[in-house]
Amino acid sequence: MKKEVVVWSLVFAVLAGMAGCHSRKEPVRIIDRKYREAIRESRKEAIFYLARNFMPGSSVAVSVKGKTVWSEGFGLASTDLDVPATRQTKYRIGAISQVLTSLAYYRMVEQGKLSPHDTVQKYLPDFPQKKYPLTLQHLVEHTSGIRTLTEEEANWRGLHVTLQKGIENFSNDTLLFPPGMYHYPSEFNYNLLGVILQEAEGESFSKVIRKWVTDTLKLENTVPDHPLITIKGRADFYDHDIITQTIHATTRDLRHRLPADGFLSTADDLLKLGNAFLYPGIISDSLRKQIWTVPTLSGQPPMGGMRWANGWLLFKDLEGNPFYAAHGSLTGGSSLLLIFPKEELVLAWVANIGDEMDELPGMKVAQFFRNFLAGKEIVPKQEPETTGQPEEGPQAAAETGDEAKK
Repeated sequence: MKKEVVVWSLVFAVLAGMAGCHSRKEPVRIIDRKYREAIRESRKEAIFYLARNFMPGSSVAVSVKGKTVWSEGFGLASTDLDVPATRQTKYRIGAISQVLTSLAYYRMVEQGKLSPHDTVQKYLPDFPQKKYPLTLQHLVEHTSGIRTLTEEEANWRGLHVTLQKGIENFSNDTLLFPPGMYHYPSEFNYNLLGVILQEAEGESFSKVIRKWVTDTLKLENTVPDHPLITIKGRADFYDHDIITQTIHATTRDLRHRLPADGFLSTADDLLKLGNAFLYPGIISDSLRKQIWTVPTLSGQPPMGGMRWANGWLLFKDLEGNPFYAAHGSLTGGSSLLLIFPKEELVLAWVANIGDEMDELPGMKVAQFFRNFLAGKEIVPKQEPETTGQPEEGPQAAAETGDEAKK
């Protein structure tokens, strides 16, 4: 009898524990009824976008005034296993990895661990000297003059390549122009910066990011992509073939490109990152201003004067209000992070295929919420054209922003 009591006690304890775990489980999706009209239009746009691009899966999240008002997955994280995309699905975020790297760099500068005027050779004595001094600030601002990746390097499928080994691809190359003259984005800038950060801290780059960014901001689902280990919640990766049909992406080991485009994350984590920039805290006002300041160039601004700073694209809407975007697209993934300070609106969108042919419609979805917050119609009625002038309005601003990014 006593033995049975003990057994049943254990059974009840296990069941109670399971019930407790279930009660703490994250909801499958978040839909704030206050924003139901904006969310309804946004869901329609997301579903249509996935369908027209043969996109297997994606996840979207939106916050207003720091509160998540919508978060949901669409489609499949894995077509083979029929696993749905959810709020917990981890995707490749591509160049948004640079936002993490630049934030770690600036926080280390703020704490006196680094100086922007330090040269590369201070931390890497064996790195070949160039005709001009190459500083850490040149790397983080993409003004170093280091070349971009060749097509072969961008599609390299080597395994077990370290960050240090990765920089050998360009270390002996001549700079394209004197550092500080032009803005010229290259993944090599951030890969080299990543090696310097780990040398300065005396530990691996992934640990540097955990210490200065992800642990501090509680980004629990933002991790390095590693093709040879199991990562809970990681989506399968997809690509388009020559006739735009969806196929499985080739295996890529991005660890040698981790600082530039090698991280995985969720829409909810990117939302946290956006809100960390929006509200003072770990990221101070002065630090945020520094990160969102366009670098001063000694030459003429290239790319039509695109405003780019430290992993971010800087825009203004038709009323002159600033907003900020970070975007990434590579084999097997795409990502978008938008911040609108005036409305205190943040949007994050991630997917398991690149969006080079048709960018994630985050601007359009964000405009649904901006219209709602401004007391306007969610989807403005189309008025008949009376002149030959191009239409102006929020959507025109969105299109201008998309053209700038391209």
